[in-house]
Amino acid sequence: MNIVRRGARGAVSDRWPYLAAGAAVGLSAWAGARAAGPSDDWYAELDKPSWQPPAKAFPAVWTPLYATIAWSAGRALSRAGGRERRALATGFGVNLALNSAWTWLFFARRSPSDGVWGALLLDASNLQLIRRVARGDRTAAAALAPYAGWCLFATALSASIARRNR
Repeated sequence: MNIVRRGARGAVSDRWPYLAAGAAVGLSAWAGARAAGPSDDWYAELDKPSWQPPAKAFPAVWTPLYATIAWSAGRALSRAGGRERRALATGFGVNLALNSAWTWLFFARRSPSDGVWGALLLDASNLQLIRRVARGDRTAAAALAPYAGWCLFATALSASIARRNR
């Protein structure tokens, strides 16, 4: 039996992809949250479809989704090397930027139609990211499926709100 022992330095280097991914996801969530507030009168006045979830559902859904994105990114980055690692990091970074941007487009700009365009870009980014991650780690890619699904739901919801409030 061949046992490899690692010192403290090895343990930290094994965790850095997870730590970096967690920090990036946390920053993205924080940046997006700056654009939307629970007491936004503008949003309360919009005509929304009957199938919109209650306000308390959004943090209940996003919290585990963000944790899953961080885990998936950490796992994918820890298994990749060189150019592929850089490409994965860039893909996750672009995706998280688009994730935050949606909130700014929809809420800060008070533009449901801009939010739809942002959501469509995020959906395309999700599909590209899942495809790229799957090349190196199908488990990490599968973990992104609920995030992509929720974003597709958010796109439909944004489109419905934009259509109802022209």
